[in-house]
Amino acid sequence: MDNPMKIAFSEIATPAKGVVAVVVTEERTLGATGRQLDEQTGGALSRALAAGRFKGKQGTSTTIVAPHGLDVDAVILVGLGKPGKIDGRGLRALGGSVVGKMNAAGAKAGAVAVDAVDGASIAPPAMAAEIALGARLGSYSFDKYHTKKKDEDKKSLGELTVMLDDPAAAEDAFTPNDNLADGVFLTRDMVSEPSNVKYPKTITEDIEALVEDGIEVEIFDREKMVGLGMGSLLGVAQGSEHEPYLAIMRWNGAPEGADAQPVAFIGKGVTFDTGGISIKPSQGMEEMKYDMAGAGTVVGLMKCLAGRKARVNVVGVVGLVENMPDGKAQRPGDVVTSMSGQTIEVINTDAEGRLVLADALWYTQETYKPQIMINLATLTGAIIICLGTYQAGLFSNNDELSERLIAAGKESGEEVWRMPLGERYDKDIDSAIADMKNVGKGREAGSVAAAQFLQRFVNGVPWAHLDIAGMAWMKRGDDPTVPKGASGYGVRLLDQLVRAHYEG
Repeated sequence: MDNPMKIAFSEIATPAKGVVAVVVTEERTLGATGRQLDEQTGGALSRALAAGRFKGKQGTSTTIVAPHGLDVDAVILVGLGKPGKIDGRGLRALGGSVVGKMNAAGAKAGAVAVDAVDGASIAPPAMAAEIALGARLGSYSFDKYHTKKKDEDKKSLGELTVMLDDPAAAEDAFTPNDNLADGVFLTRDMVSEPSNVKYPKTITEDIEALVEDGIEVEIFDREKMVGLGMGSLLGVAQGSEHEPYLAIMRWNGAPEGADAQPVAFIGKGVTFDTGGISIKPSQGMEEMKYDMAGAGTVVGLMKCLAGRKARVNVVGVVGLVENMPDGKAQRPGDVVTSMSGQTIEVINTDAEGRLVLADALWYTQETYKPQIMINLATLTGAIIICLGTYQAGLFSNNDELSERLIAAGKESGEEVWRMPLGERYDKDIDSAIADMKNVGKGREAGSVAAAQFLQRFVNGVPWAHLDIAGMAWMKRGDDPTVPKGASGYGVRLLDQLVRAHYEG
């Protein structure tokens, strides 16, 4: 991210510059700071509340410009909703919304006051930490390649001060959230970059930089993967000038006496997907730079977990390839042998992500014997037809893991919806000349066929596949914590999962 916004915490005071935000609960109830500012402005806040439609509902706001009696440029009244329903998700959205409004106003400095709310189940320090996380997430921009962007089009806010009675407690609560935002931003940066900048080799360089965070890194080149028998992954890469890699990241944070078995995250890293010989239509193909978003999420998650010193052992594995259609590219009808020994008839070279994941999954379960495996991939356009851009598709062989992921999705705001697996679907990927083919029955249940294919390489380990094709790149722009473009989807979801269930 360019020019990141800083977050500071302080005791409550009337700011001498910039823009200040105060919270309002439903039915137009000002908090203590709001009431104080109302007095200083001769009742301007109360009059604004009485005159307009703003009632303090969650997700709403109103702005008072240049209020009399204060030196600030504006006061933003932001809705908290009903006190009993205040939660982390709503507070993060509030933080992102506040930053968006301050940037729209051209403010360089801003503050938000967090008062205790009668009837709320969350204390001010925790509220402040969630608001600050939402603010950081909402501050993201990727302007690296803009050379002529006007100042009025750039994000202006350089610092946001979160004010409350116990700033030290809020700062302590925010520290792991700050590390989480760092991980999300790393993922967003990686996914935003064009494919002439981020290709397999340069992504391994990003991964090797994680050594500074205490992560052990190992990179397998083509020769190593040939020796391991990774014919499925290597087949995808053989049409590209860029060499393929498998990158392994390990964070060993479990305390003594805790379960030493790691949790494992596996990511699809196709740095550009032309479709290979089964080439894609030209319209929209430029978006295929984000076909490595699953790998980007794993890398960002590893940075987050190491940054906040998560008390768990974690392994992250990403397969990094480019899918190109030159004279050496694999052809429809080719048969490849995966690391598992299972053979695959390649019907469609554009169904390549599952070929990469097949060897990455098999290597992970065989080498690390993990408690669970979760893979992430922009795997199928079919999942976008099913779920749009609001939830990722969840496929799993384990009910408990599925339930945990669904709960983590609701808490983090990165939701998932469980999709079916079953023997009848599995038969659809049987091949006449090999152990399986890489697609099912035409356009029918395309996302399910892909998941059934992956399940053949998990060897009974509790496993979940997250198809994030609709979530990795946002065009909607209606979530104040997620910009248009690279979303960083999955880092928050999986960090929440680890926090809730797998730390010692």
